[in-house]
Amino acid sequence: MTIFAYCRVSSLDQDTSIQEAAISKAYPEAIIRTEKATGTTTEGREVLELLLQMIKAEDKLVVWKLDRLARNLNDLTQLVQTLEDKGASLEILDQKIDTNTASGKAFLQMLGVFAEFETNLRKERQLAGIAKAKAEGKYRGKQAIIDIDKVKELKANGLGATAIAKEMDIGRASVYRILNA
Repeated sequence: MTIFAYCRVSSLDQDTSIQEAAISKAYPEAIIRTEKATGTTTEGREVLELLLQMIKAEDKLVVWKLDRLARNLNDLTQLVQTLEDKGASLEILDQKIDTNTASGKAFLQMLGVFAEFETNLRKERQLAGIAKAKAEGKYRGKQAIIDIDKVKELKANGLGATAIAKEMDIGRASVYRILNA
C-alpha cells in the first residue's frame, strides 16, 4: 500500500507547510504533492489529477482537511467514487475520517454538505456586499477595456469582425456585441 498525500492552498502568499507537517507526522513514508489552486472546483488541479491517476488498489489518498480537497458535494462525491473504483481509500486527518469504514463514508458526506453550504453562504455575502455597494454608488463593476470607437472605426473602414478581433486582440463575440449594440 502506498500513501499519497495532497496539500493545497489557494493563493501564492500561502504555503502548505502546516499541512505537510501534519501529514508527515501521521505518515512519514507518504508521497506528498502540493498545489496552489482554487478549492471551489477540482477542474484544472493538475497535481490532484496526477495523484488520482497514480493511485491503485489498496493505496490511500490523505489530506489534512476536507476543504483542502473539495468544497462542494459533487466534486467530493466524484473523488471518493474514483478512489473506490480503483480500490483505494481517502483519509482526512483533521476530522479523523477514513472511507475504509461505513461510518467514515457517512461522516464524509455530511461534511461535504456543510462545506458546500459554507461556500454558498460566502457567495451570498459577496453578492449582498456588491448589491449594497451598487446602491451606494460605490461599485461600478469591471471597467471596459475595449476601445468601442476604434471597433466602429475599423468596421467603417471595411474590416470584418474577424479582422477587427485580430487587429485589436479581442474575441470576435466582443466585436459582434459592440457592433450590434
